[in-house]
Amino acid sequence: MNLNELTILEARAKLDKGEITALDLTKACLAQIGAMNTKLNAVLTVAESEALAQAREADERLKNGERGELLGIPYLVKDNILTKGIRTTAGSKMLENYVAPYDATVVARLQEAGAIMLGKTNLDEFAHGASTEYSYFGATKNPHDTERVPGGSSGGSAVAVASNMCLFALGTDTGGSVRHPASFCGVVGLKPSYGLCSRFGLIAMTSSTDVPGVLAKTAGDALAVLKVMQGKDEKDSTTVDLKVDIKNLKLFTKFKNLKIKNSLQGLRVGFAKEYFVDLPDKEVEEKVLAAIAKMKDLGAEIVDIRLPHTKYGVSAYYIITPCEISSNLARFDGLRYGFKETDEDLIKYYNATRGAGFGAEVKRRIMLGTYALSSGYYDAYYLKAQAVRTKIIEDFNEAFTQVDIIVTPTTPTTAFKLGEQQNDPLKMYLEDIFLTPASLAGLPAVNLPAGMIKNLPIGYQLIGPRFSDENLLEIGSIYEKS
Repeated sequence: MNLNELTILEARAKLDKGEITALDLTKACLAQIGAMNTKLNAVLTVAESEALAQAREADERLKNGERGELLGIPYLVKDNILTKGIRTTAGSKMLENYVAPYDATVVARLQEAGAIMLGKTNLDEFAHGASTEYSYFGATKNPHDTERVPGGSSGGSAVAVASNMCLFALGTDTGGSVRHPASFCGVVGLKPSYGLCSRFGLIAMTSSTDVPGVLAKTAGDALAVLKVMQGKDEKDSTTVDLKVDIKNLKLFTKFKNLKIKNSLQGLRVGFAKEYFVDLPDKEVEEKVLAAIAKMKDLGAEIVDIRLPHTKYGVSAYYIITPCEISSNLARFDGLRYGFKETDEDLIKYYNATRGAGFGAEVKRRIMLGTYALSSGYYDAYYLKAQAVRTKIIEDFNEAFTQVDIIVTPTTPTTAFKLGEQQNDPLKMYLEDIFLTPASLAGLPAVNLPAGMIKNLPIGYQLIGPRFSDENLLEIGSIYEKS
């Protein structure tokens, strides 16, 4: 086995025993990027000299007896997460040459833990998409079939993990952008609970649902990364102190007290028919049902539940999201940083800069959001969507009084062909049909590989009560080991 093919836990054991060095591991990953990236277009910026310097430092720390779950482990970062001194483009012409003056909190925590950043990965522009075709720097390709998309918007990160360019990667998940490409590429993809991991240093898309996420080879690996990333951050007021803020949450406490040890005995798994109605690909349904049957074999009890407002999730999400995008992207005006056009008239300057700097999908979402927030439409669209969001949250809260987790498909199909849906926005938005409800409710959700259909991966999704992230990954790890 090549070193870049190791999981985090396998590499950790070898590093601690002195069988390999962090420098060896880093060079193996850099070599794989060099060999595969021209074909897959997963990595936009390779920070080779910085990575090699970090690897040498990690080896010194290991030599001095220091230990840590991510010390000496190479990773990649989605290019809408700020990295000090290294280009952060958000996949857009608007930020083509932008270099951030500071690290995002999640990056800073990984760097402090001794993880080695290799570079930045491709994405749909400003994370607006489900295929990684909307990048200004060209589409990323699925490593299982280069004529197909990898999913999105964290497609570059998912491809990098699936093709062993790194041992794990960071993504962001707003309405499925980690879980969707994880399913299409056959890797583990975690969307943490809203408030568990800091959003400071993420280029904002939808502030009420954005979270940094993890793409990894196994659930155990994702758990190792989450433990370093999570926790209170004074720079993000939405983050929680795990020891203080969540101890009184009834649903979380109930789940945390479950004894999950090498079997799923005693686990109550919710099966919601709303996620299986009119599933277009019966083979996807069969794979997910097989995963549910395996959980039952491991001791879990499968319980029928109802989530009646699930069907409105995509509709509510695609009103709330463009509204927040319209507000968040107003800062990209060409005055302070980023792409600039020239015109002496201020309005014409804005029009020229934003017209040339943003791609078609970004403009579409800005216009949709501005329309929905305008006078006469705010109550009809935005407030109504927020009311539906409340109903979705209430559905989940009720379900979690009956069950411990919920299992669903992640995506309705396997990866579609490049260009197949690019000119059909509605069809592209429906890729998020199983993913948006957990995002709107702020719940943790993880994609786990469910097998292959015609040589293409497919995944299934586990959703848990808010802040049950670690238990969710432990359950996923038990399933993997079986």
